[in-house]
Amino acid sequence: MSAKRKFRLGAFIQATGHHVSAWRHPNTQADAGLNFEHYKEITQTAELGLFDAVFLADSPGIWGETPGNQSRNGKIAHFEPVTLFSALSSVTKNIGFVATASTTYEDPYTLARKFASLDYLSNGRAAWNVVTTGNENVAANFGLEHHPEHSQRYERAQEFVEVVQGLWDSWEDDAFIRDKESGVYFDPNKLHTLNHKGKHFSVRGPLNVGRPPQGYPVIVQAGASEPGRDLAARTAEVIFTANQTLADAQEFYADVKGRLAKYGRSPDDLKIMPGAFPIIGRTEEEAQEKYEFLQSLIHPDVAWGILKNYYKGVDLSQYSFDDLAPELPRDTNNNKSRLKLVSDLATRGTLTLRQLYLSLATARGHRTILGTPETIADQLEEWFINGAADGFNIMPPILPTGLDEFVNLVVPVLQKRGLFRTEYEGSTLRENLGLRRPVNRFAVQQQEKTLVLA
Repeated sequence: MSAKRKFRLGAFIQATGHHVSAWRHPNTQADAGLNFEHYKEITQTAELGLFDAVFLADSPGIWGETPGNQSRNGKIAHFEPVTLFSALSSVTKNIGFVATASTTYEDPYTLARKFASLDYLSNGRAAWNVVTTGNENVAANFGLEHHPEHSQRYERAQEFVEVVQGLWDSWEDDAFIRDKESGVYFDPNKLHTLNHKGKHFSVRGPLNVGRPPQGYPVIVQAGASEPGRDLAARTAEVIFTANQTLADAQEFYADVKGRLAKYGRSPDDLKIMPGAFPIIGRTEEEAQEKYEFLQSLIHPDVAWGILKNYYKGVDLSQYSFDDLAPELPRDTNNNKSRLKLVSDLATRGTLTLRQLYLSLATARGHRTILGTPETIADQLEEWFINGAADGFNIMPPILPTGLDEFVNLVVPVLQKRGLFRTEYEGSTLRENLGLRRPVNRFAVQQQEKTLVLA
């Protein structure tokens, strides 16, 4: 008899919390983005709650459209994720670390090296969130006049991931002999040079870090556009996605899982974890009051900034917040799947611009759920048992209290229902997620040659 399927949980942490005006809440620490003790506290809380991983979004540029909007953004200054997680790995034991890094603005060799290092420093708890970067403001930081087109970014991303994984295979697992008596440090037959030459990259290798403890750090991906879904089916082991309805989540889940066979993969090789923004109260009324208080903190400049992020090229000066939301642009060079989600949200509910920005201020298109610990658990369980999710990335509205509440109030309900672990299954992130450790491609090739010769 097989073991009962369990939730996977990630703690998606954003400085003071996910609400757009979280930093203004009296229970948050305004300098959280650059405060190590803050991140240490919430990461240890997530580990106490037996979460699989903490997850950090990142962009190699600041967020916000205008100086007025940027000056009210409490998330604009924050640590680089791999650096932060390297420090946090020394004050934790089991929880994994999902760091975001861009295939558009980083270099494969450097990225492979730093994530392999993080995997060693954390004893096998590293993961790479593969992004192509939708922020058009970033290009000028890297000497480019224009942000690359969406299709070009995804084409580059596929080759980028292939190169990085090839570099992680530079050394076989048992390459390092370190025999002081004979003077042999490593077996030269177990060192492999990549010699990659492709459309976007020419990388010789080998990597000057040993093969990561997990074989590869876990590959995470967040795109839901057509190219994003295909990239996920080809390379991802965890997908962080945004869905508003059960039907939409089921469609995404079935579609991406259905693509895996084309790449020689099974459904268990990929965990799909939608974002969930929970507002928890002792009663439904208390949860609603918390929600309304958070929404009251949004300054009008911030509200217009949220809308302008999606209405690019549209003059909003002729509208008030109480006007019906006009039709959104049909395409973007930023995040195509998020534009579609927001467009569907606006048209499905015939929302005013006020209602639209309020719905986006919480979790930027991810699912917002309100209620008691039991009703929060009910809403998560519904998606989990109905083919919409393998788990969830929890997006606390404010930190640290939003995560404290989830760990102390909701996790025990999930455990009581037999839906979530009561202890970690393994010591690495792969083991806890139930993912296979990848084999070394060069070792497999060598074994195949030996068999042929035999």
